[in-house]
Amino acid sequence: MTGSAPIRRSTTRRLPLAACALLAAILPALAAPDTKPYDDRLLRLSEILGAVHYLRELCGADEGQLWRDRMTELLQAEGTSALRKAKLTRSFNKGYQSYSRTYNTCSPSAQNAINRFLAEGAGIADTLVRSVP
Repeated sequence: MTGSAPIRRSTTRRLPLAACALLAAILPALAAPDTKPYDDRLLRLSEILGAVHYLRELCGADEGQLWRDRMTELLQAEGTSALRKAKLTRSFNKGYQSYSRTYNTCSPSAQNAINRFLAEGAGIADTLVRSVP
């Protein structure tokens, strides 16, 4: 990190992890046809997971494969076909690659992006969870 304070793990991980875990638990109940009404939000969540995976590692979070593991859980819950898995994976990779081209050091801007993504991801996960019948 370059001249910036480390992100506190307890505040940045708790809500998104809980939301992702809850989402992974309920998504199998939503699985049916290949296209679902919530796909746009799910693809955005996948992209966010990819961006956060890159940025948290860049900023020294020492979380290993945490965000990739969340993506794997999402794929297991929602990847009902090869095409669906490919779309979700492509979104994750897009998020990762976009931010790997933008940031090569952990800066205040990178930390702000992490915080925005964590908040947006938690919001998407919460919306998806609440839309389950």
